[in-house]
Amino acid sequence: MVLLGAHESVAGGIHLAFDRIVAVGGDALQVFTRNQRQWNPAIVTEEEQQLFGAAWKLHPDMPIASHASYLINLASAKPELVQKSITAFVDELQRCEMLNIPLVVMHPGSHGGAGVEAGISRFVKNLDEAFSQADSRVTLLLENTAGQGTGLGSQFEELAAIIEESQYSDRLGVCIDTCHAFAAGYDIRTKKTYQATMEEFDRVVGINRIRFFHLNDSKKGLGSRVDRHEHIGKGEIGLEAFRNLLNDSRFANHPMTLETPKGKNLQEDRDNLAVLRSLLR
Repeated sequence: MVLLGAHESVAGGIHLAFDRIVAVGGDALQVFTRNQRQWNPAIVTEEEQQLFGAAWKLHPDMPIASHASYLINLASAKPELVQKSITAFVDELQRCEMLNIPLVVMHPGSHGGAGVEAGISRFVKNLDEAFSQADSRVTLLLENTAGQGTGLGSQFEELAAIIEESQYSDRLGVCIDTCHAFAAGYDIRTKKTYQATMEEFDRVVGINRIRFFHLNDSKKGLGSRVDRHEHIGKGEIGLEAFRNLLNDSRFANHPMTLETPKGKNLQEDRDNLAVLRSLLR
């Protein structure tokens, strides 16, 4: 059974994300454990742990991942930013541990003009330092990126290099974002190009490293290197690509969450999930 869901708000308390995902008919969940735009968020309280745990018990089969703060850049050359990023990622790992969230998704960061090789080297060094500091068993899922600016992770080879060079490769996996992959130049629109893209990923990284998906159409074209998410079937990727992915037996039990545009009443999530489910054979 394909597990489809969305990234839901944690306004009012992280435990309320369960109410929101159930309201849209989802059965997989991605959350921010704290405001993704703040460096020094509050610690997880005992009450939050209890409320989150109680809410999860009502939906015990729901897979959950956290998404790390967008502020974190472990590939930076700036010492102050690196230290803040390490601390923030350690805190994220520990929050996930306290909430029993097993997976955290994070972008590989930006090399800032120093080049991909230097950026990967810094990312791995700082990532390993964060893992060494955190009392956590949480798995990090590296999210592929669209290739904007000096961001790392748009090419499969970059994800593979991080996994190979890290001392903690056993705690690293990959989250595939469909919009990002398409914007980076990986065509998934036809059965033939989808299969070719997945074969390339398997050859370069290993298909077993994929643990999670972000399902997003793209406002921009193939290889645009522009990260602009669109509703399913209403962008440049199109429905056939999602049909290919959803019916790939290798990913039948993988969580897949939407990061498509949202309105106030969550109807967009309902509509996008309905479209995705209509593609299942």
